[in-house]
Amino acid sequence: MAFKTHTLIIATLLGCLIPGGLFAQSPVDWVDPLIDTHESRWFYFNSASRPFGLVNLSPDTQTKGSWKSGYLYGDQSIRCFSHIHAWQLSGIPVMPIVGEMTGHQGMDVYQSEFSHDDETVEAGYHKVVLKKYGVTAELTSTVRTGFHRYTYPTTSDAYVLFDVGAMLGHGPTVEAEVSKINEREIAGMSLMEGTSRRKKDTPIFFVARFSEPITSFGGWQNEKIEDVTDSIAGEEIGAFVRFDTNADTPLLMKVGISYTSVDGARKNLDTELPHWDFDKVVSESKDHWNSRLSRVEVEGGTDAQKTKLYTDLWRSMLGRRIVSDADGAYCDMTTDERRVLNVPTDAEGKPAFNMHNFDAWWGSHWSLDILWPLVCPDVYSDICNTSIQMYQNGGLIPRGPSGGNYTFVMIGDSAAPAITSAYAKGIRDFDVELALEGLVKNTGPTGGRYYGGYAKQPTPAAHKEYESKGYISWGNSLSGGHGKAVTSLTLYNAYHDWCIAQMAKDLGQEDIYHKFINGSQNYRHVIWPEKQSAWVREADGSWMKNFKPREMRFEQDGFCETSAAVTTFYVPHDPMGLAELLGGPDAAAKKLNDQFEASVQERFHLRGRSHGNAFVDYANQDGTGMAHYFNRIGFPWLSQKWVRAVQRATFSGTDPYSGYNGDEDQGQMGALSALLALGLFQFDGGSGIDPKYDITAPIFDKVTLKLSPEYYGGNTVTIVTQNQSDENVYIQSATWNGEPHNTCWLSHQDLIQGGVLELNLGSEPNKSWGK
Repeated sequence: MAFKTHTLIIATLLGCLIPGGLFAQSPVDWVDPLIDTHESRWFYFNSASRPFGLVNLSPDTQTKGSWKSGYLYGDQSIRCFSHIHAWQLSGIPVMPIVGEMTGHQGMDVYQSEFSHDDETVEAGYHKVVLKKYGVTAELTSTVRTGFHRYTYPTTSDAYVLFDVGAMLGHGPTVEAEVSKINEREIAGMSLMEGTSRRKKDTPIFFVARFSEPITSFGGWQNEKIEDVTDSIAGEEIGAFVRFDTNADTPLLMKVGISYTSVDGARKNLDTELPHWDFDKVVSESKDHWNSRLSRVEVEGGTDAQKTKLYTDLWRSMLGRRIVSDADGAYCDMTTDERRVLNVPTDAEGKPAFNMHNFDAWWGSHWSLDILWPLVCPDVYSDICNTSIQMYQNGGLIPRGPSGGNYTFVMIGDSAAPAITSAYAKGIRDFDVELALEGLVKNTGPTGGRYYGGYAKQPTPAAHKEYESKGYISWGNSLSGGHGKAVTSLTLYNAYHDWCIAQMAKDLGQEDIYHKFINGSQNYRHVIWPEKQSAWVREADGSWMKNFKPREMRFEQDGFCETSAAVTTFYVPHDPMGLAELLGGPDAAAKKLNDQFEASVQERFHLRGRSHGNAFVDYANQDGTGMAHYFNRIGFPWLSQKWVRAVQRATFSGTDPYSGYNGDEDQGQMGALSALLALGLFQFDGGSGIDPKYDITAPIFDKVTLKLSPEYYGGNTVTIVTQNQSDENVYIQSATWNGEPHNTCWLSHQDLIQGGVLELNLGSEPNKSWGK
């Protein structure tokens, strides 16, 4: 962490000299990729990456498995630098070494110790010294090309290893191939074996080009060096290239990546990186990040708070990767055969959008669906277009695609709030009629809604029961993972029905609206008024015996990675209706407030992924709207209190051992953390016809949101706080554009017109404001 400390000291000194303080540093300079990296997930850590980049180039200290893999801060050795760290995708590990060629002996042998003391880790750039070899490695990237700069000692035995047949990340490599094209270029492919999530084997192609001529090329198979001249292919293979190096002249390597073909990888390289100016690419990467991050500017707050905010924003725009080539070609696996297709073109003949790979939409209604319209609506549009394109290709809208595959990650129909939230906020440059058609189809007996996690087939019986009874009982568990989470699925269906109804109504589809608005009330069937809790129904309609609001388990029976106590408040679309079932708003507020009080000691999340034992859970998606429930039932001061408490206790950490406290899930917890710090949220996920932002107190003196020129005319929203302090978390009064503002929300339509929201804060609640 020495590099970040030095950066902050310099920034603080400059801030004393330059008016405004923060503007002595650009937003990207506040980003700290090392936050909470002690137990990384494969797709979690990224350094030399662009926003949503296809290439995610970073060092790996662990290379086996989806969890506790990639770059882990506490490890002492680097095994390789790999180019893909994505949802169920990995690929193209390389390693510079000196001396004996040990590639065939595997990563356990050729890995090298390193130290954080001489490491630089920034958004778009990573520098590290491989102690075993005396090699300084520097990494950066364009969107689809990795760029390496290796400074070797003077030697005739400098190698770059391409361990393309090794196990990497989520599973084994089926086969691989590498060919020498000429004295400065090699090319190849790794075929990733299918996983329980991404069912089909998926190829990743590469072209590597060098600044110096190759002095020799070779390869290995099954841990033996093979006698090859210009190519090697098969199982458990790898290749090496050898160079003469001088300590004063770094070796540069450009690696184009594609999911379509070697030709696609070469085109990506030629299009995005035709030159050899490494420092220019580092600078361009920072500019690229700044163009995104500067949509949010803050004044006041501590250095740690700015670091965390901009790291949160960076994470929210990091993980859901582009998978299409620069010319619009992409790999589709939604049918029995692998196909290379092309996205539609715009009026200029360019790809109209990028295809993306992403983990589940599950829970994004309380994170990405709210933040992305404010900071990157164009990418949100691309991801909606990806979903519609996959519907056209394979007949279903995905809830988490990988490499062109449907993965059916998690359960439910979480694409519904994602797409309808985009539509509600004016992001409509996708086929909205086709989107609605696909969302409706997803709710049918063979639709994505009734695939359990990673299942191969849907469960039509669950659909039949939901349609006839309005709930799914214990006896109709889904096939696949989380299949027993029938109460959670019933609640998801009710919320997702409401989302679909809103879009249908706005599009004039009255029949669809009435069907789904009726379905939105089905949450009432799984809230047990006697227990004031969500619970599980048996097939005969009775409540499952032995009620327990929580248990020391990963997930309770009937619930998806959570407890009954947390799930009780999962009714985003009808908070007052839920309050009625819980005995009225006063009783509902008391119940939830008691749960928050009981969770203070645990900092609002439980360690060890014991989500089934939680009263409040800000380490997993289903619990991340709980503090904002108070806003919607007439107790906004309790939202103000607990939002600030959660932000401070759960998300304020800025070291490698804190910050997210669980599975960050490709930007979801980063987006949530940013929203809590900015004081904006949407309890209903923003899918309503007139979406509103829940207001709480930001942690900064001033927040400026620079809205998209393309979607919102480039208007600016400014939130100013008076009497900002750690104790002053309660809103005493507010004005919007100089006029009194007496509600605890602000409509999206008002916000995108631009304006100034001024909040007067105090240390005691004003219970008459915002009700």
